[in-house]
Amino acid sequence: MKRGLFITFEGPEGSGKSTHSKLLCDFLKARGLKVLHTREPGGTTVSEKIRKILLDSRNKDMDTVCEMLLYMAARVQVVKEKIRPALRKGHIVICDRFLDASVVYQGYAGGISPDIIKDIGLFITKGVSPDVTFLLDIDVKKGLARLGKTKDRMERKSLFFHNRVREGYLAIARKEAKRVRVISAVEDIAETQEGIRKVVLRILNSRHQITNKPQ
Repeated sequence: MKRGLFITFEGPEGSGKSTHSKLLCDFLKARGLKVLHTREPGGTTVSEKIRKILLDSRNKDMDTVCEMLLYMAARVQVVKEKIRPALRKGHIVICDRFLDASVVYQGYAGGISPDIIKDIGLFITKGVSPDVTFLLDIDVKKGLARLGKTKDRMERKSLFFHNRVREGYLAIARKEAKRVRVISAVEDIAETQEGIRKVVLRILNSRHQITNKPQ
């Protein structure tokens, strides 16, 4: 059975990951393709409960190691329950954040060795990794300005922290240029989405998974 296509969206806060991942999902479904859209942390009953703990601004004293392990725990569930089964069926999986997020948030910005995080990530995902990752890049101040007044625990972290997050993402993009496509998130939403769709359609065309149904 042909393995499906695993697409992830990453980026600093306010970069538009959720918006563009959902727009891409709708676009591909309209072409008759089987698509699963999920998010991290979240996507399953257990993972959504962990998400509430992680993003609760009252948990300001959470240790970074605890934070990293909770993200990994949520990831175990969504990979097992949603992502792996869909890929085995040959479906397209679109995920709002994945392992790269742990590497940059708890690694580059949080101070844990990125290599340790990668090793734990490889263990808990059992080899499931993105075929293509869209890194929506934006100046940190501009991204944070897009957020509402009510910010979650991660969004409330310092400007220095968020700059380290962006630097971490760009470092990953330089190391894994074949997988990670850097997309400017400051352009018009339609223009940015068009660029994303072109990349995905090229991949699907190479896999002979394209249908002729209109957008």
